[in-house]
Amino acid sequence: MKNVKRITFVCHGNVCRSPMAEFIMRDLLQKAGISGITVDSAATTDDEIFGAVGNPVYPAARYELIRRGLDPSGKRARRVRADDYEKSDLFVCMDEENYRDLGALFRGDPQGKVKKILSFVGSDRDVSDPWYTGKFAEVYVEIERGCKGILRLIASD
Repeated sequence: MKNVKRITFVCHGNVCRSPMAEFIMRDLLQKAGISGITVDSAATTDDEIFGAVGNPVYPAARYELIRRGLDPSGKRARRVRADDYEKSDLFVCMDEENYRDLGALFRGDPQGKVKKILSFVGSDRDVSDPWYTGKFAEVYVEIERGCKGILRLIASD
């Protein structure tokens, strides 16, 4: 993954999975001594049911981050925009629906920038949405696995 300077994690509402990934990846990069990579996250929708744009990290997701020493204070949900495609080098989705939504928003993926997070550990599975399952600790572990896979590729360049 040469020349990756900006990674954007994406989920449905940007209040659970993608902010977890954002803070996990930032921490992994910092601990590995890798600088020069910006990490953020965004939503595919601004649906009020799932956490509208501007909302903070969902309390259960925030709890999982904080109990592992990661502080998501100040993070607010934002929606991914079509012009983000040129601003980011890699879009990492949590599930197939996010992947399809980005394909529609970006009118395809001509530069191959959109990937599912678990593809970085050789899986085509989705990371389930803890909004529905309540399994925030399990989702944290899955996301961390995917982020470590991304880190391995970055560090090997």
